[in-house]
Amino acid sequence: MLATVRCPLFQAVGKEDTKMNTNQCDIGLIGLAVMGENLALNLESKGFSVAVFNRTTEVTEKFAAERAKGKNIRPTRTMEEFVAALKKPRKAMMMIKAGKPVDIVIGEIVPFLEPGDVLIDGGNSLFADTTRRGKELEEKGIHFVGMGVSGGEEGALKGPSLMPGGPREAWEIIAPIFRKIAAQVDGEPCCRYMGPNGAGHYVKMVHNGIEYGDIQFDLRSVCDHERYFGDASFGAGRRVRRMEQR
Repeated sequence: MLATVRCPLFQAVGKEDTKMNTNQCDIGLIGLAVMGENLALNLESKGFSVAVFNRTTEVTEKFAAERAKGKNIRPTRTMEEFVAALKKPRKAMMMIKAGKPVDIVIGEIVPFLEPGDVLIDGGNSLFADTTRRGKELEEKGIHFVGMGVSGGEEGALKGPSLMPGGPREAWEIIAPIFRKIAAQVDGEPCCRYMGPNGAGHYVKMVHNGIEYGDIQFDLRSVCDHERYFGDASFGAGRRVRRMEQR
């Protein structure tokens, strides 16, 4: 079990003290929508100290005052403070919208990172973008991991299925954390290294395709039942037809 050093809570940090208590948190999480909040709580419940950051300070303060109150979670107000709160080599995970927002956040955090640090993208990024970002960060000596996260809000809180891809060296650094917070089946974590570059997000893309295909098949079956047997089935058929028209 990893040893942790307790991070000070938000309420205990004065506005003039953003430099205090640095390098104490095991991992940092950027993005406090429901998935981000739940992952932070999952990490903390497994014994890890967590620094959190959200671009809207009010969201961070609300999380600190409510769901994270009394827990080993350190809210931060700036990206510099967030990075300073992390133990070296730093491990920071983004749970934000895929696309341009990921590039923006990378641009904001990289000036504060050092060679050997690990930056993780836990969103639904396109695998080709993950490969590009990994190569760009590799030039700076920073490890980049694209990690598929499956299980929705409940999985994020209680144990998701994780699909990490990127440099194996980076995976070895973060494995003790993510293998512990992942869902466990027969004593084994639902978390395996997928391969280099964008392999993790590629596997997540395939996973999503299968999942959405199953959902569409199930809905189509209900639609056919409605058509042939006259069962309204809560309007499922109408919903399927609206989906097909988009």
